[in-house]
Parts: sequence; structure tokens; C-alpha cells
Amino acid sequence: MRRSYRLIAAALLFSTLTLLGVVGHEFRLFERGWFNLKAWWQPSEQGIGLDRYRVTLEAQPIDGLHDDVSALTYDPDRKTLFTVTNSSPELVELSLEGRILRRVPLTGFGDPEAVEYVGPNSYVITDERQQRLIRVRLNDSTLFLDAADAEQLTLGIGLNGNKGFEGLAYDSAGQRLFVAKERDPMLIYEVHGFPHTNPEQPYAVHVVQDRKRDGRLFVRDLSSLQYDERSGHLLALSDESRLVVELDVEGRPLSTLSLRKGFQGLKQTVPQAEGLAMDEAGRLYLVSEPNLFYVFEKPAD
Repeated sequence: MRRSYRLIAAALLFSTLTLLGVVGHEFRLFERGWFNLKAWWQPSEQGIGLDRYRVTLEAQPIDGLHDDVSALTYDPDRKTLFTVTNSSPELVELSLEGRILRRVPLTGFGDPEAVEYVGPNSYVITDERQQRLIRVRLNDSTLFLDAADAEQLTLGIGLNGNKGFEGLAYDSAGQRLFVAKERDPMLIYEVHGFPHTNPEQPYAVHVVQDRKRDGRLFVRDLSSLQYDERSGHLLALSDESRLVVELDVEGRPLSTLSLRKGFQGLKQTVPQAEGLAMDEAGRLYLVSEPNLFYVFEKPAD
């Protein structure tokens, strides 16, 4: 009888450890815990320092929108933000306080999920399902945008329904467009040659993957990206992990910003983070379903 109990106990222990291993792998608990331990033991002085950011505007509703927003980008020329909606596709301009300034209907964009400023009056919008990158030009008199009139690039890498291109970031100095694939698998592509910036040069597109960097991302999905021109670091937003991760130029995690209640001064957990942007002062802006607006700032030293 005792032997039977031992066998049952051993089986239960094995099942528990197996379950913990599966859950840990799915949620990347080991990698995240190891990073937190290293960050506590030896804080990095080379990064942006996301852990020092505090929320200064929390969960402010974006009044006037019925469709959920997705993605966010900062326009340094207009000193405003842009986001997109996908049920009734629109490009929406927001003030830095989260107020709607302008709405531009989108035609032929399928399922727009991300928008990124790439130069004066120039933006790239993604079509998630078809994995299209669509470059549009917007001026003060633009009433609507039609994808048929825009420069387009279809990558079609690992097509996977609505787990396609979820985030964009642009390195203007290196002329690299970072494109985030949400998950299954979770990847960050670097696209060189799109948008086409020099009409006198032949059109040539080169797509680069860094699997070592992507393997270091201890998050469950990718919702948005932001490139910091000052440091050359990349910020990756994960909705499911409730986290923003800073990656250095080698793709190594340096710091994190938690979107859970009690962290960074948050009174409530950010429900579904969809877009992240940063201005030239280092201020972070974030949008979440259902149409909530956040601002995070780092206190002066």
C-alpha cells in the first residue's frame, strides 16, 4: 500500500513539474525572472531606464471614437500623435493630451494595425492579414487615403491570419523599418529599402532577421515597437505580458516598464496595450483598448 502511495505521489509530482515547465515556457517566466534578478543585482546605466518612468496621465478616454485604436506614432513636425482604427479604417491624429484633432478615412487598407512616421508628411501603415506595408503621404488638405495610390510592399512571410504585422518602428539614420510579427512565431524584421527614399537609385528591398535578439524577448507577444534615435535602442510592447522591454543595439534586454497595477505609479493594470510612441524629450505615450490614453515620464535626476 505504501509503495502505491509513493508511486501516486511521484506521478503527481512529475505531473506538477511538467505543468510548471510548460506554463513557464509559455509565459517565459524563467527568462523574465532571471532578467529581474540581474537588473536588481546590477542595474544597467547604459539604457533609457524604463523602470524609472512614472505614469502622469492614466487611462484617459479618447472621446469621440467608437472603434478601438491600434498602434501609435509621434510626428516631430506636427508635435502630434497618430493612430489607426481597423473596423471602420481611419488614420486619427491626436494631441499630446489624447484629444482627437483629425480623422482621415482609409480605403483599401484591409486590416490596418500599425502606423509609423517615416518623414515629413510621410507614414507607413500595415495591413496585418495580408502583411502589406503601405506608405502614405498626408498634408493639411488630405480628405482620405486610398491604398491603391500608395507605394506598397507585401512580404508574405509566415502568413498566419490575424497574428501578422502588429507593430512598426523607424530608424531614420539607418533607414531601417522594424516590423513586428505578433506571435506564432514572434519576430522582428528589419526592412531595408522601404520606403524608397531615393528615386535615382534602383528599388531594392532587403529583409533581415535577428533570431538571437528575438529569442531574448521574454514576452508572450508583440503589440508595438518604438525606436529611440538618441540611444539606438528598440522598445518592444507586449500586451499579454503587460510589459515594455528596452533592447540595446545588440538586442540585449536592458530595462522594463510594467503595465500592471502598483507599478510605475499605475492605479489599475493597463487592460490591452496596443500602441507605444516616444517624443524627442523621452516622454512615452501609450494607447490601450478600449480607447484609453496614457503618458509616462521619467522624473528629473
